[in-house]
Amino acid sequence: MPHTNSIFPTLQWLPQPLLSPRPDAGVLDWLFDEGSLTRRLTRLSDGHFSVTPLFEGWQPLRTDECAALDLAEGSEGWVREVYLRGRDQPWVFARSVAARSALQGDGLQMDELGSRSLGELLFCNQAFQRRAIEVCHYPEAGLPEDVRASGLWGRRSRFDRGALSVLVAEIFLPRLWTVARAYSENF
Repeated sequence: MPHTNSIFPTLQWLPQPLLSPRPDAGVLDWLFDEGSLTRRLTRLSDGHFSVTPLFEGWQPLRTDECAALDLAEGSEGWVREVYLRGRDQPWVFARSVAARSALQGDGLQMDELGSRSLGELLFCNQAFQRRAIEVCHYPEAGLPEDVRASGLWGRRSRFDRGALSVLVAEIFLPRLWTVARAYSENF
């Protein structure tokens, strides 16, 4: 079940120049890579990539999400939470949101994605413009119970197409770092 504002009262998303202390170069590369995360995970997993939906539905958006989407606090939106999996392991927890008012009549059917990647859809549609990436240490309580850990890096960016804005947050899980570091050591 998605999480409410109570665990996100002071969540601060920061652009790269304001990060202090800065994570190591390998982590920075993943956090601020402007390419498709889906494609990068597919390569890292040797094609064994999948999306597992955890929750999809209408609900009030969190305060930080409303602010990022220029919405009034408490606005309702579509929330989609998924695992991006590599080799059948959860590597990334992703939470994507869009305002109800913007989705209605736009033609983007977020409720029909199922196990397809929203990120890939956003990258394939050149009408979407990506705004700057912001990062934070994501609150442990905001993660699904089976992957909860403290100090995990998350990133988010807003994709705009006309009146529609989709906010995509991706939280990098420890299993991803294990595989990514092993891969980089071999190349």
